[in-house]
Amino acid sequence: MTIETRPAPKLHRAWLIAGAAFVALLASAGFRAAPGVLIDPLHEEFGWSTATISSAVSVNLVLFGLFAPFAAALMERFGIRRVSATALFVIAMGAGGTVFMTASWQLVLCWGVLVGLGTGSMAMGFAAMVATRWFVRSRGVVTGVLTAAGATGQLIFLPLIANLAVNSGWRTASLVISIAALAVVPVVLLVIRDHPADVGTTAYGAPADAEITRPVAKTGSVRRALSVLGQAARTRTFWLLAVGFAICGATTNGLVGTHFVPAAHDHGMPQTTAASLLALVGVFDVVGTIFSGWLTDRVDPRILLGVYYALRGLSLALLPQLFTDSVQPSMWAFILFYGLDWVATVPPTVALCVRAFGDAGPIVFGWVFASHQLGAAFAASAAGLVRDHLGNYTLAWYSAAVLAIIASAASLAISRARKPVAVLAS
Repeated sequence: MTIETRPAPKLHRAWLIAGAAFVALLASAGFRAAPGVLIDPLHEEFGWSTATISSAVSVNLVLFGLFAPFAAALMERFGIRRVSATALFVIAMGAGGTVFMTASWQLVLCWGVLVGLGTGSMAMGFAAMVATRWFVRSRGVVTGVLTAAGATGQLIFLPLIANLAVNSGWRTASLVISIAALAVVPVVLLVIRDHPADVGTTAYGAPADAEITRPVAKTGSVRRALSVLGQAARTRTFWLLAVGFAICGATTNGLVGTHFVPAAHDHGMPQTTAASLLALVGVFDVVGTIFSGWLTDRVDPRILLGVYYALRGLSLALLPQLFTDSVQPSMWAFILFYGLDWVATVPPTVALCVRAFGDAGPIVFGWVFASHQLGAAFAASAAGLVRDHLGNYTLAWYSAAVLAIIASAASLAISRARKPVAVLAS
């Protein structure tokens, strides 16, 4: 009797692309994990104030956000692979260049401008582009996984950077980040492809009769990005998403990501311990963001955003009472709770952008993400000023809690789009 065997199903190329994108985002997250750890070492060596160092962080965050939509348009024009490989090289230049700085303007140039432009090109818009082009089925989960790459990078790099900064100096930490970014460039060039048609296939989960066609490259990347912004800005949905995501940035990267370590240190907690706690946020963030992606494929994204922001506001309102010179159970609870919520907002936000704006969704999300970073930049500088003038961060934490409740209300006010804005899908 002959037993018929079937060949094992072939792994779809989309999963290899997603894996390479995950590694690239992991590497680009390294230097974005550094500011909170390096503030005190830079202050001790150069005498720069917290506000001065925070201004470089703000420039980084602004460019990180503002360049994202242009990077998405550049990816449409020149391809995902070329733009992401160039971005990683620029990150390496910026991180490596900091070891030679002697003045604060050089910190702004390397840490702010170069790393800001590089990481802006490797921002969440990159994740949205990969997920939108390569996936129809499981798009929310893939968006969550790629978004979680930033948290995973924080998990890997933050304790390493903290230990290197303490034991070997902050310059060694910067060089390690530079080398890590360069090491990923060959992976991007060898594995990532710009579109499923480049390898003769369709997106994962596309209908069986879908045509294998490559979209015509858009000319004028700047014009394309600005045109999409002009059309999106005429809609109420765009502004509600932008306001919510600006507050998201203010309450994560800008405040907690930049100032949690020095705030904990103000209460007597060792820097390395505080950095490890912040890295632990990344552990739970991975779980929370992937689960959020799974939920986004099944639950109304507007409801998810409303719940996420409300819970974040509650946790930030409680944080000022949790700081001590050691890690208490209440702080462990905050780290768990806040970590699950950290960037869980990304998958539903991407879903709402694609739902409302169609093929232009990744570029629209780039602009929404720009508002995220503007909010983060404002919070990074404002919290530094609060600390310099009041001697603590208490006002910053409470203000962030109020803003999170506003973001929750804005998210719930988004109307359910019946079809994408046609002019943007062209």
